[in-house]
Amino acid sequence: MKGKKSLFAIVVIILAIVVISSAYTINPAEQVVITQFGKPVGKAVTTAGLHFKIPIIQEANFFDKRALEWDGYPTQVPTKDKRFVWVDTYARWKIVNPLLFFQRVRNERGAQSRLDDILDGQTRNAIADHKLVELIRSTNRNIKGSEEFQNLSVDKLAKIKYGRKWITRSIVAAANKRTEKLGIKLLDLQFKRINYVESVRKTIFQRMITERKRKADKFRSEGAGEAAKILGDKERTLKKINSQAYKIAQQIKGIADAKATLIYAKAYNRNADSRKFYKFLKTMETYKKSISKNDWILLSTHSDIYKLLGKESIDKK
Repeated sequence: MKGKKSLFAIVVIILAIVVISSAYTINPAEQVVITQFGKPVGKAVTTAGLHFKIPIIQEANFFDKRALEWDGYPTQVPTKDKRFVWVDTYARWKIVNPLLFFQRVRNERGAQSRLDDILDGQTRNAIADHKLVELIRSTNRNIKGSEEFQNLSVDKLAKIKYGRKWITRSIVAAANKRTEKLGIKLLDLQFKRINYVESVRKTIFQRMITERKRKADKFRSEGAGEAAKILGDKERTLKKINSQAYKIAQQIKGIADAKATLIYAKAYNRNADSRKFYKFLKTMETYKKSISKNDWILLSTHSDIYKLLGKESIDKK
């Protein structure tokens, strides 16, 4: 009895293993190719849900349905006008025929390797067939933005015939003719970066520095001219103000001197004693300014000062 139970348990376990190994689940973002001893069997399974295969001898190979990424390596490429540039690209692709994909490249790693060859070659060919301006610009529209481009019209720029967008689309179209044989569809390709090679870049940077210095010198010169003009206007205005102020001051001073002279004249002509006293004061002021306290002075009896100091004069005063 115990032997039958053990045998039954073994059979159940084996059946469970067989069922589990034969079932597989596909989510909406996946697709499966069934292989038997390494070779594809039947069509690819793209419907999401639970599916079954022959256990042990068959294997489910899962592939992504979503858009996948391809990132290229920066490459030095000459343009049609002999400009050597570094080009860095990226692309998006998807597996549209999983069975063909498995037969030709086996997995995503193999697909990335084949895409490297295809996209790098097509990018080189496209760049070599077009001028640099075609790779940079997409349309002939006016450039707006910084001050130095405000007055830059389309007529002053090199006109483009194709443009960047057309070139990338042509690369995608040419690449798809080769990738469709691999079960792959290229969805998009864009230039991540386009730049001059190092030797040319240094020359361009130096030219840019020289141009900026020239503009800076121009601005400094214009600023110095404006400063000189402002200083000149200031000096001219200041002199005008000083001249008017001096004129007014002299007028006031003249009026004051006239009034003082009139007052002096009136005081001098009032009477003879006042005139003598005034003369005496002015004489004293003169001697005070011209003679120090340590000087000696000899007066003649005929001098004006002596006469003013004389007894007769004093008595009259």
